[in-house]
Amino acid sequence: MTELIAVAVITVLAVISPGADFAMVIRNSCLYGRTTGLMAAAGVAAGVLVHVTYTMLGVGLLIASSTALFTAIKLVGAAYLVYIGLRTFFARGDLDVDLESKPQLTRFGALRTGFLTNALNPKTTLFVVSTFTQVVGPGTSVWQQAGYGLFMSAAHFGWFALVALFFSNSRLRTSMLKWQKALNRGIGSVLVGLGVTLGLAR
Repeated sequence: MTELIAVAVITVLAVISPGADFAMVIRNSCLYGRTTGLMAAAGVAAGVLVHVTYTMLGVGLLIASSTALFTAIKLVGAAYLVYIGLRTFFARGDLDVDLESKPQLTRFGALRTGFLTNALNPKTTLFVVSTFTQVVGPGTSVWQQAGYGLFMSAAHFGWFALVALFFSNSRLRTSMLKWQKALNRGIGSVLVGLGVTLGLAR
């Protein structure tokens, strides 16, 4: 498994598993419509870049200073992938999204909400760190790492833009929720397998 394939598979699966970003984009799309949902998706994508930036700096320092510590964090990262895989597999099929209140929200406000929801989410920190420690090594250039980070951000925007389009339409929303439980189990199974495989790889 090449670095690029590993990054792509882990990112896509982790992005489409339910979480705080998912609930926030759904809420904004249902309450305020498609455009507001898309702005929230753009904010999420921008938030990912914050995590990518400090992770690139930290992973580089770890590789340079302590191979043993880097290896330990890599194993912890693999264990985390297994953990989120199990959490996703056993997640309920329905989503708990608060649609009761509807405060005013501008497009910039939606962008800011998406950014803060992701940038302040410790689960995203763990996801980005876990992914980078699995695929980045001493021979991985800074440009490659930057490319991985941009891919993560683009994948987040692409997925949550689709979520905004689906959940701003009542018929599409019903169809998507119908298959959520099966989707969770599929995503969870693959993430567990990836975590175990990457953790055992040398």
